[in-house]
Amino acid sequence: MAASSFDPAGMKPALQFRLHQQLTLTPQLQQAIRLLQLSQLELEAELRQIAESNPLLEFAEEIEDDEAVDNAEAESEYPSAESVAATSSSEHDGDDVSDWADGGGVAEAPIDFSSSSVSSGSSSRNDEDFEPQNAAPETLQQHLLWQLNLASFNPRQHLIATVLIDALNTAGYLTEGLDAVLAALPADLNATLDEVDAVRRQLQGFDPAGVGSLDLRDCLRVQLEQFDPDTPQRELALRMVDTELELLARNDIARLARRLRASEDDVAAAAVLIRSLDPRPGAALDATPVEYVAPDVYALRDGSRWRVSLNPDAQPRLGLNQHYCGLIARARGEDASWMRGQLQEARWLIKSLESRAETLLKVADAIVRRQSAFLDYGPEAMHPLVLREVAEEVGMHESTISRVTTRKYLHTPRGTFELKYFFSSGVSTEDGGSASATAIQAMLRKLIDAEDARKPLSDQAIAEELQRKGIQVARRTVAKYREGLRIPTSSERQRAS
Repeated sequence: MAASSFDPAGMKPALQFRLHQQLTLTPQLQQAIRLLQLSQLELEAELRQIAESNPLLEFAEEIEDDEAVDNAEAESEYPSAESVAATSSSEHDGDDVSDWADGGGVAEAPIDFSSSSVSSGSSSRNDEDFEPQNAAPETLQQHLLWQLNLASFNPRQHLIATVLIDALNTAGYLTEGLDAVLAALPADLNATLDEVDAVRRQLQGFDPAGVGSLDLRDCLRVQLEQFDPDTPQRELALRMVDTELELLARNDIARLARRLRASEDDVAAAAVLIRSLDPRPGAALDATPVEYVAPDVYALRDGSRWRVSLNPDAQPRLGLNQHYCGLIARARGEDASWMRGQLQEARWLIKSLESRAETLLKVADAIVRRQSAFLDYGPEAMHPLVLREVAEEVGMHESTISRVTTRKYLHTPRGTFELKYFFSSGVSTEDGGSASATAIQAMLRKLIDAEDARKPLSDQAIAEELQRKGIQVARRTVAKYREGLRIPTSSERQRAS
């Protein structure tokens, strides 16, 4: 690239030459990168949208429908089964996408990443159509509104209760307080805080008991009050909730007995009664849908080694519409130019999908080879692995590996994991090697599961135990891993026991 500049000494322009490289992302390359980072569901939605705007693209099930129509028409014209078979055979013998310019009217077969035929895939989909579908789960608000409509509330109370129900969080608590509810009510209602609180207390008696509470103490007290008055240690439990909730959380029975002037046996029985209550009454009706993950890749043992294969049901099977391909040779002018452009885009898309599948398989295979010990022995045998190592092995850039491993899942005999799960940093060991963070977390969990509940291991004790196993890890690192696993501290584990 040439550039000119002014030379003040010579009073004339001076020529300078600079060379540089520049990577230009073509629309096709941009599309390939985009498809690579999409998850299964996102890819399906993306392809559906593209196919709607490009008549030359067709999914496998659409091609099967067209073939069924063609067969039905052939049967009506040629009653003989032999003649139908012969006609069908002669038509398919000439199928070739490259012949479109010569008037050929048949497109290439859809992409199929499995050895099974398209018809078998269609059969599995038809079977899925008859699977029972669960009804939409009932939300906490719906459950409470149903009870409200059956309650003997006057219109004014009904309106207040409706606003209260709408303000509840997923656990069933009124976290925003009564002032926020009062502000949400119509101004001409002229409601007071005492009136809103009275309706709230009635709401607390709905199922599940304790909804509409302002805090944990309020929630537990409401549930205890619903027990029969003759329930053993009910009154002691009420006193404990009112005044000693913090001591109860620490499970300090001896101190609770002194504070409440009761025997330790009675205090322990009251604590058991309180722990039988539900501190999050609304959580049982949480309508958050459960997300199911379909694996993109399978890892199965074949003799002495692990083999990787793509999930055929997770790969889109996309082909070209044979009818429109046959029209290209007969089209003229702008129509011909437009259809040729659509055909080229369709071919690019199919090629990008093939490249995506090949890349996913190659990366998954490299990961499985590196982490075969995990598949054989479990998380404690996980090796440290970073993106650069896989990128060098498969000859790709680290950013590509990052895209491939995001929201792509590998099914193994030990469970289904996101490909990113198999990457972790390393910690030095005494023999000069390294252990992955995942392996250390598995060892940490194993140590805690085996500890004496009366004397839980501190972070320092766990660090020392790991050091005896040859893993050089600091107490701060143990604490970080423990928090990542959502394991309470040793003092909290002791109180919970």
